[in-house]
This record gives sequence, structure tokens and C-alpha cells, in this order.
Amino acid sequence: MNAYLISGIGADYRLFTHIVLPPGYEVRHIHWIAPEKEESLPAYACRLAGQIDLKTPFILIGFSLGGIMATEIANRCHPVRTIIISSVPISSQLPPYYRHAHRLRLSKLVTPQVMKFFASAKFRLTMRRGNRKIMREVIRAGDNRFITWAMHAVLDWRNETIPGSLVHIHGAWDEIFPVRWTRPTFTIPKAGHNLVLRRAAEVNRLLREILPSGGQ
Repeated sequence: MNAYLISGIGADYRLFTHIVLPPGYEVRHIHWIAPEKEESLPAYACRLAGQIDLKTPFILIGFSLGGIMATEIANRCHPVRTIIISSVPISSQLPPYYRHAHRLRLSKLVTPQVMKFFASAKFRLTMRRGNRKIMREVIRAGDNRFITWAMHAVLDWRNETIPGSLVHIHGAWDEIFPVRWTRPTFTIPKAGHNLVLRRAAEVNRLLREILPSGGQ
């Protein structure tokens, strides 16, 4: 069965370097495409779904922004299973202070360059050398125009429909989407946002529980 993986904001397939699915799943990475002018998040997700073979059963796995995109795609394309990691399935589970900052236009102060600077500093201090290299390459490759669009699209996002067969994996110490505002299926103790790199072994263990071997 095809398993489509969607990465986080400004990131790519390298975030999933340590993720291993059970036997029987063919991993395929969905790649970000350029957003159209003033395009909404649901409209963008519909175009992103063009990379999926809808004629055969499939699963979706999305990390962070990729989880939000996976939710939107799942509501329209009905995968066998949707798994979101370090994300939220509905817009009411976004931290409320994000909305307040957006209404006050404070979000315009958080530029892609600022995001990249603080992300790079954090990962240099907290990650193992191999993962630091991956994150450094991913951050440098992030498209600033896409990051700007994505930040505003998420803050304007409105969805209260949770797709069927959704499983949500979250870190208890997630700093981007604090767990107090969401309702995950599985919570990994003492884990921050970047589960797919920093706590991949535990994520892989949960994926083996969630997904039957053989892709059946």
C-alpha cells in the first residue's frame, strides 16, 4: 500500500530520515508546490493531492503543517488511515494566542528569516550532530515565499471536520502546538515538537501498532 508522507513548514522529505514503516508500505513523499496568490489552505491541499494515486488504497502521514494538509486531503480523498504527528486536526485546536497575534497583525513581525535564525540556534544547542546536519540543510533549503504564505494560511484556516480513521501522535512538551489545546491519540512523554527526528524510535513503535504489516 502506498504511504504518502508530508513534511513540515519549509521542510522536505529529509525530516523523515529516521521514520521506518512496517513491511508492505511503499513510502512516497509529497513535495510542496508553489502557492497561488492569496490561495487558501484547503485549496492548496486540493492541488497537493494531485500527487496521490487515488485509484489504489493509501495512507497519509503528515508532520506539523503536513499534518494539517493531511487532514484537509483526507476529508476529500478518504485514505485508509491518516496519521498526524506534532500537528492539529481542526482549527479550533490551534493555540488561541496565534489567532490574537494574527488579528493584531503581529504575525507580520515573524519573518521566514527570523524563523530560520531561531530554529537553527535551537537545533545547534539541543540536537545530536547527525540530526543537526539534517536540520541545517532542511532549514537552508526552505523557500521563504512558501513559509510566508504557509504561516498566514494556517492562521486563516477554518476546519472542524476530523477525518475518519485519524490517529494523532503528539509530544507532551510540544512548543509549537501545546498539547493542552489538542486531543492526541498518543502522547509521548517529555517530547517536544520535532518527534520525527528526535524521538523517531518511539514514533516508529507507535506506527507498528497503528499500521498492520503487509499494508492490509
